[in-house]
Amino acid sequence: MKSKKAIVIFAALFMLFSAVSTQAGAAAVDTSIPEDATIVRTGEDWPTYYDPAVGSDYSDSTTQCNVYDPLVFPQQDGSIKPHLATGWTVSDNNLVYTFTLRDDVKFHSGNLMKASDVAYSMNRLLEIGEGYAYLYKDVIGKCYAPDDTHVVFELKTPFGPFVYALIRFMVVEEALVTANYDKSAATYGEKGDYGKTWLLTHDAGSGPYKTREFKLDEYFLGERFDDYFLGWNADAPQYFKISNMTDPVAVRTAMANKELEITDELQPLENYNTMDAMDGVDLAAFSNSNTFNMMFNTKAEFSDDVHLRKAVAYAFDYDTLRESIYPGALESRGPVAVVLPGFDKTIPAFKQDMEKAKAELAQSKYAGQNITLNLTWCAEVPEQEKIALLLQSNLSELGINLAVTKKPFGSMITDAQSPDTTPQISFVNFASPYFEAGGMLRTRYHSSSCGSWEQMEWLQDSKLDKMIDDALATVDDAERFKKYAEIQRYIFDLCPTVWGFNWLEKRAAQTSYLTWNAVTATEKGENYFMPMGFAIYAHDMTIKK
Repeated sequence: MKSKKAIVIFAALFMLFSAVSTQAGAAAVDTSIPEDATIVRTGEDWPTYYDPAVGSDYSDSTTQCNVYDPLVFPQQDGSIKPHLATGWTVSDNNLVYTFTLRDDVKFHSGNLMKASDVAYSMNRLLEIGEGYAYLYKDVIGKCYAPDDTHVVFELKTPFGPFVYALIRFMVVEEALVTANYDKSAATYGEKGDYGKTWLLTHDAGSGPYKTREFKLDEYFLGERFDDYFLGWNADAPQYFKISNMTDPVAVRTAMANKELEITDELQPLENYNTMDAMDGVDLAAFSNSNTFNMMFNTKAEFSDDVHLRKAVAYAFDYDTLRESIYPGALESRGPVAVVLPGFDKTIPAFKQDMEKAKAELAQSKYAGQNITLNLTWCAEVPEQEKIALLLQSNLSELGINLAVTKKPFGSMITDAQSPDTTPQISFVNFASPYFEAGGMLRTRYHSSSCGSWEQMEWLQDSKLDKMIDDALATVDDAERFKKYAEIQRYIFDLCPTVWGFNWLEKRAAQTSYLTWNAVTATEKGENYFMPMGFAIYAHDMTIKK
């Protein structure tokens, strides 16, 4: 997850600059690149931290996978394949993983990648403890390079989905980062700031695009790295740009003027329909592990009662949500996205049933009291206002008042740092960090994620923690999935969340001149399962001039 201190600072920057930069973005001309150059431009939430040891949300992850490289890379069928690594071996006790690395990978500096860079990158990530470090910090005991082409991970305990989780581990160039330590800071002892300040706007990667320009309050612009180890299609984009352009009017105007190639995934339905009707613009619509969650603060008054939580769950109108607000969205059935390996198909889905809602409310310790619940929805996701008003209407039938507040995501993250500042209900979209149920269960419901936006429920359930830890330590897939099923049923009974729907991610794209795998899969009716950020991997796109 992002640095909490940094989030507070840059949330303020976002609120200050977003209106100006968004309007400018609608008609912006990229004066810093050649006029005849090909470019893929997309929009996403902001701010963006692409240092692999710092960022972890959608825009961070999208930028990271275009600038840096992982050991293994996800495929659109949900599998993984070697990337920087050519293969790996596992010890008999499942505690030692040895990866063999390619010997032809160059960093953007021109230097060859060595195993020592890989070990440095993991140790830096673990020491900083931000970004995706939570996936590895309780798992990896030691990481080192015995020679230039092998890196060894010694685990503290067996971790079944370890290789799957490595899609989030990006490699940086040790020499370049070390040369840019800010020694005036003492945060990490003799390492100073560990290169974090420099890596806010510079990169030390080997990925398909190298940093051309990074304006923290507006956009990242990457330029094609000609020596990329996977090579290039002659029609691949020469530049990649991700900006904070998410305002519906700005996005619609930019698409009409061909100043944006791919939209963000959070546009209102009417905006998608308008853009889909434009000449040369089509929609990509694909299933992913992203879910919409109404998170209950289980430590707050009213929402600390399981019967009241179930009353809310039964009162909500799921059909209107999936048919009118998010048409085509998949039904949610418990805490794991339905597309993930390890999802338990026997988990039922909540459906609106006002009689059950009233019965649950009658069993609550707050029965007969005047109940007001505070709800926060994310300002960057305008459709959430419709959901909030729908829930408000549903709860009024139970005599429950719902106070609705709109906040920028950065402010919601700040609120999530304490149960005392977390509202009773928060609307949050969440995608599993890697394509396996364990990634969602641990990140969303293990006590270690409390204090972050990823678990605003504040469950802090020691029994559940032990169940999750035990399942993740199970190497055999079939046995691990059985344990996942037990965990899903346990969480379902606690009802810490109203699971609204599984996303059918939609983005509009300029298909008259852009070829993108997500659109191709949509047109053919094929599966397209890509973890957060990887769908916008510009290296695999092509553009007709």
